[in-house]
Amino acid sequence: MRERIQIDGQPLSEEKFTRYFFEVWDKLQGETRPVYFRFLTLLAYHAYISEGVDATIIECGIGGAYDSTNILEHPTVTGITSLGIDHVGVLGATLPEIAWHKAGIMKPGSRCYTPRSQAKEAKSVLEQVADEKSVELIYVDTDPDIASGKVPLGLQADFQKTNASLAVSIARDFLTRQGYNSSPTLDDGIRQGLSTVKWPGRCETRHEPGVTWCIDGGHTLESISLAGKWFASYLQRRHETLSSAQCSRFLIFNQQTRDADSLAKALHDTLASSLGDEKPFTHAIFCTNTTFTDTGFRPDLVSVNTNADDVEALKVQKQLAKTWKGIDASTHVEVVRTIEEAVQIVREEADNSNGEGEITALVTGSLHLVGGFLEVLETTRR
Repeated sequence: MRERIQIDGQPLSEEKFTRYFFEVWDKLQGETRPVYFRFLTLLAYHAYISEGVDATIIECGIGGAYDSTNILEHPTVTGITSLGIDHVGVLGATLPEIAWHKAGIMKPGSRCYTPRSQAKEAKSVLEQVADEKSVELIYVDTDPDIASGKVPLGLQADFQKTNASLAVSIARDFLTRQGYNSSPTLDDGIRQGLSTVKWPGRCETRHEPGVTWCIDGGHTLESISLAGKWFASYLQRRHETLSSAQCSRFLIFNQQTRDADSLAKALHDTLASSLGDEKPFTHAIFCTNTTFTDTGFRPDLVSVNTNADDVEALKVQKQLAKTWKGIDASTHVEVVRTIEEAVQIVREEADNSNGEGEITALVTGSLHLVGGFLEVLETTRR
């Protein structure tokens, strides 16, 4: 929960989160209080003002035009990342509809940056809204030094090169408006930021005895495909194939509230294409987002949008197991109730290998799964 409000790269402390929460809560007396994300937005602003921060990076919840973050009327600069199909019930089922919502963050007097690789139909809408609002829309190319790897990125994935180039343009615009001119020192600072940036659960690898964990959330067809490509590139950098690997390769996956089957199939198709191998995993484990076997959820990892009966019956997980068996009958498939059990299965396999080779495990799908997985990993260290 607290990672949503960070200062200097660190989640707000429990003490400060609690204090600012109730300061906002108690002021909002009346018949109704703001819904979840709107309340968190107010809480974030209150925390930043109270802490005297110099600059904030505010990410929309869903869309932009009607998002609660849209109460910022004069942002210094805005940016719109690569658009895909997501939240169709709110934003619409087509890219132009979604682009219109996203364009809602554009404000007169503030430049808006977006990747040049943005889809043509999205560009058309972004340009139309920018013209209506008299906003300067700037397309960003991937920086040559970032594209070539001359400037290394802390987040290792090809699509992150697009994100990093966009981030550099936004940062330079902001710094220029604050009176900082481009200089070697500034450039060194930007390079350092790009190379040292970390984002838990996004294109992240963690190592423990006998296991390399590859962790990346993917809850849309586009993002699960990108997660698959990142994982494939990691394996290729290690020159690892299943035929040459001495140990097993695991998948831990769940997506409780969206079309889980389609996401699983998209992941398999991406890996099969990228690796040239129709059997990318020796083992696949499908679990719920329940964190621990004995204690269940950590309170701040609960998703209120899940069907409790489906979770209890492991309905989604059993269907995923059936789907994956249909895709690759050679995979050893298991269904377990908790993330902790899934992690334990992988660790036991590593223990049984007697140090011969290393297991590689991809953890992907729901961000609630990823968050719970990191909690298990960090509280049950080997």
